[in-house]
Amino acid sequence: MRVLVSPDCFSGTLTAREAAHAIAEGWSRQFPDDDVTVLPLSDGGPGFIDTAAEAFRAELVSTVVHDPRGRPIVARYARWNKVAWIESAEACGLHLLSAYERDPLDTTSCGVGELIKDAVEQGATNIVVGLGGTSTNDGGAGALRALGASSQSAELDQGGYALRHIQDIDLSAALAFVAGVDIVIASDVDNPLLGLRGATATFSRQKGADDFAVMQLEGALEHFATVCGRRADGKDPAVALGAGAGGGLGYGLMLLGSARVPGIDTVIDAVGLDEVIAAHDLVITGEGCLDDQSLHGKVVVGVAAHAASAGKPCIAIAGEVRLGKRECSSVGLDSAYSMTELAGNERSMSEPAAVLTEVAQRVARTWGRR
Repeated sequence: MRVLVSPDCFSGTLTAREAAHAIAEGWSRQFPDDDVTVLPLSDGGPGFIDTAAEAFRAELVSTVVHDPRGRPIVARYARWNKVAWIESAEACGLHLLSAYERDPLDTTSCGVGELIKDAVEQGATNIVVGLGGTSTNDGGAGALRALGASSQSAELDQGGYALRHIQDIDLSAALAFVAGVDIVIASDVDNPLLGLRGATATFSRQKGADDFAVMQLEGALEHFATVCGRRADGKDPAVALGAGAGGGLGYGLMLLGSARVPGIDTVIDAVGLDEVIAAHDLVITGEGCLDDQSLHGKVVVGVAAHAASAGKPCIAIAGEVRLGKRECSSVGLDSAYSMTELAGNERSMSEPAAVLTEVAQRVARTWGRR
């Protein structure tokens, strides 16, 4: 039997690659003679560059950038010919900060701009920036600063709240720097910059903001967007789909002419997933929590949809499963299995790889050929 294993990361516990190998190990324990292919995926968040590296045998480039608190760190991006794949979380990810350091009032996306700058200086003419897993809510101001943008009235690389003082912005140097470079932003969310579905209202609390900080950040970003205004083509990127991704990092890059594409669709096309699925009998995908958010641009639903189109059964393994059978079926999943139901929450968090392997072995008993 030919089995394809294509999960996303299990946030906070396993990378997509680690999860894929744990699942493959569980299946192989039950059916050692089966042909199991591992193809970890990402929707633009953590694991994005690892997916690119595995799909294209791309070179992983390391460079020194500044983390969300302005400290120098080593971050990576993937380079293949003149294409660069950048993962925002490498430079401003939530995982880079301890719990007490998480405060989107003053975390900066500067490091993402530094990654883009390095890629351009190394000859990249096409850059795909994966947005997801960030700790920032600065509207991409920090990234713009790293690429040459300036302001006489406010610091652009001191976090979102500092933007409440801004009265002017000069994007000319940043626009000149990326002239001739095609920058695409890949995200699993299509939120605008502002409002009830905006970056602040939707995502800032999970990055450490309390209710008062949410109000402060929303006001600062609204003021920032007013000062930035429309692009030269007359479009207002603040209302564009995906402008709110990455704490508004999507907005900042859209000011420079970037276009947004669904992250999972970009990755699926890049790795040729349809051809891979066609060569297998069963597809296994997974993520940390299978819930309502999974239905909107996430890896599991993307993989399931393509498996269904190919007429191949697809099952999911997740840390938690919060969708019912009818919801799973509606997106192409034939079944979904929960790690916490098997081993409980505590062990699933402390021994995620071992538990995932055990669940995969149980899945093999049900779905494998006897």
